[in-house]
This record gives sequence, structure tokens and C-alpha cells, in this order.
Amino acid sequence: MIAVSGHIVVNGRFLQRPVTGVERFATEILRAIDQLISAGELPPHLFSLVAPVGTQPKAQFKHIPLREVGRHQGHVWEQIDLPLFCKGQFLLSLCNTAPAFKHNQSVVIHDAAVFSVPQAYGPAFKLVYRVMHNLLARKARQILTVSEFSRQELLRVLPIRNKPVQVLREGAEHVLRGRVDDSIQQRAGLTGRPYVLAVSSAQANKNFGFVAQTLAAQGDPGFDLVVAGGTNPAIFASDGVPMPAFIKHVGYVSDAELSSLYRHAACFVFPSLYEGFGIPPLEAMAHGCPVVASSAASIPEVCGDAAVYFDPRDGQSFLNALNSVMTDPSLQGRLKAQALAKSREWTWLGAARTLLSALPMHAGSSHE
Repeated sequence: MIAVSGHIVVNGRFLQRPVTGVERFATEILRAIDQLISAGELPPHLFSLVAPVGTQPKAQFKHIPLREVGRHQGHVWEQIDLPLFCKGQFLLSLCNTAPAFKHNQSVVIHDAAVFSVPQAYGPAFKLVYRVMHNLLARKARQILTVSEFSRQELLRVLPIRNKPVQVLREGAEHVLRGRVDDSIQQRAGLTGRPYVLAVSSAQANKNFGFVAQTLAAQGDPGFDLVVAGGTNPAIFASDGVPMPAFIKHVGYVSDAELSSLYRHAACFVFPSLYEGFGIPPLEAMAHGCPVVASSAASIPEVCGDAAVYFDPRDGQSFLNALNSVMTDPSLQGRLKAQALAKSREWTWLGAARTLLSALPMHAGSSHE
């Protein structure tokens, strides 16, 4: 049995937000902990989940009860109601934010993006997160993160003194858990020729405009670029010129539809300039989809030898990497095999075990 004692309260504020990378991390870590309790590797009643009143969680856990507390919502709930409720108890916060003045807690800060790529955020968001992360670095009992790249970044920008920053793991098996909805292929008009897949975001550091504009400048490449996610399609146009027909923006898709897109893509492109971890290429690899990825930040740490890399600021570097994959069947086959093997190294059960081993042995025993 894994040696963690005391009771651990989990900050459930993330349950109110749409599922992006950090919310996925929290949900899947707790799902894996739930499995470990079911398997007898952890004692029951070790964890509880606390969230604001009115929370409608998208995930349920058999052994981690949810309790709704407090009178506020959002950041106010997290800074006032949550620390009052768990005073004297150990708190685990998995999604970048936590009560700024609570000592007896572990906090997962996924990256230092608000310091390193400030142009990706609005002024208010940037200010709140910079102040909070500085306070947490000084006050919290333990800071954790999700890659060696992020660990070095946090040590560079935050006043973390005499606190080893533990690197956790992430996983991708969640994308193989559910059904596959192939109807997205017909609805998006993807039945005629090969396509390259990108999973996008509106943040500037995700760099998706670079991909579309680089391809558009070459004329029709002979395949489609399918962009899934919340990005404004306008970023894929240059100087007011409409997107060419081969760029298909399908918007938000369900997990079942996304699984279909990964399975049928000729390859997956990930052009990000800055990532604390980067789950999408790992999801692609879990489906055996060849990955063409940026050489920046944590991405090579995650993908290893299972990707072809390019300089995310150099259009020719990107075209060379993409064309090498799209025109070489033997390279495609090798990348598929390496992708499947690499994805098996990253599991949520492994991530949960790493987290549990990193927590203070007697998590609930420290005083505020």
C-alpha cells in the first residue's frame, strides 16, 4: 500500500471550468487515484474533493466524495471559503491556483507562461497569476510541476527557496477510453483526400496561424489542414485574405470526434512556442498518429524520438519536416510504431503514483 497518511482535501474549483489541459490533468489524476483505492493500493477515505456550491462536475469518483462549501465562486471562493473550510487540513491544488496564504498545501503549477510569454494573456489575468504564483512559491509547503522544462522555468522566475520542485507525469490513455465517432469525417468533408490535424487554442503561443499561413503561401499542398478547437478562424488568414479551401476549421469537437480525427489523420502538427507539457501530441501518439512537432519548450521532453521536429519560427523548417512525413511511407510507419511505444510510457496511473510518492509523507500533520 502506498504510504500516505492523514486526510487530503482536493481543491475542486477546476470542476466548474471547461476541460482544457490543466483540467484534464486534474480529472485524470483523480480518476487514477480512485482506481488505486479500488485496487487496495490506497486506503479509503484518504481524499475528499471540495468545490463551490452549484458545481456540476463532468466526472464522478467512486471513492473521492465531493462536498460543496462556501458562499462565493471563482477566485474569491478559492481565497476565502476554501482555506476557511480546510483550516488545519492538508490541501492539494492541481490546476495552477490555490489559497495564496495557506502553508499546509501542495500546489501543481504547470508552467511559467505568464512570465515567459506574457503577450499570450490579458493584463488582469497576467497580474493575478503572477502575484499568486509568487505568493504560493513563498508560502506553500510544496510546489510541483509537470516537466523538467517547467521545473527550470519556475526556478528561474519564482522565489522558491529550499523547496525541491518535484516533476510529475501525465498520460494519454483517456483518449482510448470512450467510443469513436467517425461521423465527423463526413460532416467535415474529410473523405476526399489526406489531412493533417492540428488541435488549436486562441493563445498566441500556440502558434497555429504560423502553420496555416506557411501552408497557404505554398498554394494547395495536396492535403487538407484540419483545425479542431476554439481558435478564432481569423488568425489563419493573412492581410485580410480568406482562408484557402484546404484549411478546414471544425471548431470544438467531442472526445469521440477527436479520437476519430486522430485515427484518420495522415499526421498531427503541434507548432507551439511554449508548453509546460503538451497533452495533444501525446493523445495523437496514443492513436498511432505520426507527430510533426515544434522543437520548443517541453515538447521534445514529452515526444522523445517519436516525432519529427521543426523550428516553430521558421516556415521552411516546418515545410521540410511536414513534407518528409507526408511523402515517406517508411517514415510514417516508423513514427506510428514509435508513437504507440512512447505513449505507453506516459500513463495517468503512473502519474498518480508519482504524485502520491511526492506528497509529504504525513500530509495532514503539518500546522498552518
